[in-house]
Amino acid sequence: MADKKYIPRMRTKYDEEIVKAMQEQFNYSNPMEVPRITMVTVNMGVGEGSQDKKKVATAAKEMELIAGQKPVITKAKNSIATFKLREGMPIGCKVNLRRERMYEFIDRLVT
Repeated sequence: MADKKYIPRMRTKYDEEIVKAMQEQFNYSNPMEVPRITMVTVNMGVGEGSQDKKKVATAAKEMELIAGQKPVITKAKNSIATFKLREGMPIGCKVNLRRERMYEFIDRLVT
Protein backbone atom coordinates (compact mmCIF):
# COMPACT_ATOMS: atom_id res chain seq x y z
CA MET A 1 0.00 0.00 0.00
CA ALA A 2 1.38 3.44 -0.94
CA ASP A 3 2.26 5.79 1.91
CA LYS A 4 -0.07 8.78 1.69
CA LYS A 5 1.60 12.14 2.34
CA TYR A 6 0.09 14.22 5.14
CA ILE A 7 -1.45 17.51 3.98
CA PRO A 8 -2.27 20.09 6.68
CA ARG A 9 -5.91 21.13 7.07
CA MET A 10 -5.14 24.81 6.43
CA ARG A 11 -3.36 23.96 3.16
CA THR A 12 -6.36 22.07 1.82
CA LYS A 13 -8.66 24.92 2.86
CA TYR A 14 -6.39 27.40 1.06
CA ASP A 15 -6.20 25.27 -2.10
CA GLU A 16 -9.90 24.43 -2.27
CA GLU A 17 -11.69 27.50 -0.89
CA ILE A 18 -9.48 30.58 -0.59
CA VAL A 19 -7.90 30.41 -4.07
CA LYS A 20 -11.31 30.11 -5.74
CA ALA A 21 -12.80 32.93 -3.67
CA MET A 22 -9.89 35.27 -4.43
CA GLN A 23 -10.02 34.41 -8.14
CA GLU A 24 -13.69 35.43 -8.20
CA GLN A 25 -13.25 38.54 -6.06
CA PHE A 26 -10.17 39.98 -7.82
CA ASN A 27 -10.81 38.54 -11.31
CA TYR A 28 -7.59 36.55 -11.48
CA SER A 29 -7.48 34.44 -14.64
CA ASN A 30 -4.77 32.11 -13.38
CA PRO A 31 -4.58 30.45 -9.91
CA MET A 32 -0.85 31.29 -9.79
CA GLU A 33 -1.77 35.00 -9.58
CA VAL A 34 -3.36 34.51 -6.16
CA PRO A 35 -1.07 35.70 -3.32
CA ARG A 36 0.19 32.96 -1.01
CA ILE A 37 2.13 32.67 2.21
CA THR A 38 5.65 31.32 1.74
CA MET A 39 7.15 31.69 5.22
CA VAL A 40 6.14 32.46 8.80
CA THR A 41 8.76 33.82 11.20
CA VAL A 42 8.21 33.42 14.94
CA ASN A 43 10.45 35.73 16.96
CA MET A 44 10.91 36.03 20.73
CA GLY A 45 12.92 38.74 22.44
CA VAL A 46 14.09 38.00 25.97
CA GLY A 47 14.54 41.23 27.90
CA GLU A 48 16.50 39.69 30.77
CA GLY A 49 18.64 37.66 28.39
CA SER A 50 21.59 40.01 28.72
CA GLN A 51 21.83 39.35 32.47
CA ASP A 52 20.94 35.64 32.54
CA LYS A 53 21.81 33.33 29.63
CA LYS A 54 19.62 30.54 31.07
CA LYS A 55 16.49 32.58 30.29
CA VAL A 56 17.37 32.63 26.58
CA ALA A 57 17.91 28.85 26.63
CA THR A 58 14.54 28.37 28.39
CA ALA A 59 12.84 30.61 25.83
CA ALA A 60 14.42 28.60 22.99
CA LYS A 61 13.12 25.32 24.47
CA GLU A 62 9.62 26.79 24.84
CA MET A 63 9.68 28.09 21.27
CA GLU A 64 10.75 24.66 20.04
CA LEU A 65 7.65 23.18 21.70
CA ILE A 66 5.42 25.85 20.15
CA ALA A 67 6.85 25.77 16.62
CA GLY A 68 7.97 22.15 16.37
CA GLN A 69 11.36 23.18 15.02
CA LYS A 70 14.66 24.12 16.69
CA PRO A 71 15.05 27.92 16.94
CA VAL A 72 18.15 30.02 16.27
CA ILE A 73 19.52 32.15 19.11
CA THR A 74 19.69 35.81 18.04
CA LYS A 75 22.55 37.98 19.24
CA ALA A 76 22.82 41.74 19.74
CA LYS A 77 24.14 43.66 16.74
CA ASN A 78 25.15 46.78 18.68
CA SER A 79 26.30 47.55 22.19
CA ILE A 80 23.91 49.68 24.26
CA ALA A 81 25.38 50.90 27.55
CA THR A 82 22.07 51.99 29.12
CA PHE A 83 20.69 48.44 28.72
CA LYS A 84 23.99 46.84 29.85
CA LEU A 85 24.11 45.10 26.48
CA ARG A 86 27.25 44.18 24.58
CA GLU A 87 27.58 43.23 20.93
CA GLY A 88 27.20 39.48 20.43
CA MET A 89 25.22 38.78 23.63
CA PRO A 90 22.24 36.42 23.20
CA ILE A 91 19.00 38.42 23.43
CA GLY A 92 16.33 36.20 21.88
CA CYS A 93 15.47 33.44 19.44
CA LYS A 94 13.61 32.99 16.17
CA VAL A 95 12.39 30.26 13.87
CA ASN A 96 11.37 30.33 10.19
CA LEU A 97 8.56 27.96 9.26
CA ARG A 98 7.87 26.89 5.68
CA ARG A 99 5.58 24.43 3.85
CA GLU A 100 3.70 21.90 6.02
CA ARG A 101 5.03 23.19 9.36
CA MET A 102 4.00 26.73 8.41
CA TYR A 103 0.41 25.71 7.55
CA GLU A 104 0.19 23.56 10.69
CA PHE A 105 1.36 26.50 12.85
CA ILE A 106 -1.13 28.91 11.21
CA ASP A 107 -3.93 26.40 11.76
CA ARG A 108 -3.08 26.02 15.46
CA LEU A 109 -2.70 29.80 15.84
CA VAL A 110 -6.06 30.64 14.23
CA THR A 111 -8.14 27.85 15.74
